[in-house]
Amino acid sequence: MSGQKRIALIAHDRKKDDLADWVEAHKAVLAGHVIICTATTGGRIMEKVPSLTVKTTKSGPLGGDQQIGGMIAEGDIDLLIFFTDPLSPHPHDVDVKALTRLATVYDLPMANSPATANLIVASGFLNQ
Repeated sequence: MSGQKRIALIAHDRKKDDLADWVEAHKAVLAGHVIICTATTGGRIMEKVPSLTVKTTKSGPLGGDQQIGGMIAEGDIDLLIFFTDPLSPHPHDVDVKALTRLATVYDLPMANSPATANLIVASGFLNQ
């Protein structure tokens, strides 16, 4: 597929189920792309959508967020969908800030909620 994208999917805390539900709703469009997740998020997505091929890094708090940040810096990620939990104390607040900063520095499309992720899907970006 010429328009294949490398999509990082990460969800923190109570947003993991929201991201898994979002992936299930968009599994047809995501199936043609490379999906990379932190370990716990990836496990939840694979349980919900077993037909989707998902590569995983380490768990976020154990370095997975930094691994994905490194992939962004190396140009190995085309899109970041990163559902953060704004209503919980962030023991990994620095990870949230670092990934957001890297996505901004490298001008990477990033969605932080189902609404913004839906806009990216509707934009046709995944088919370019």
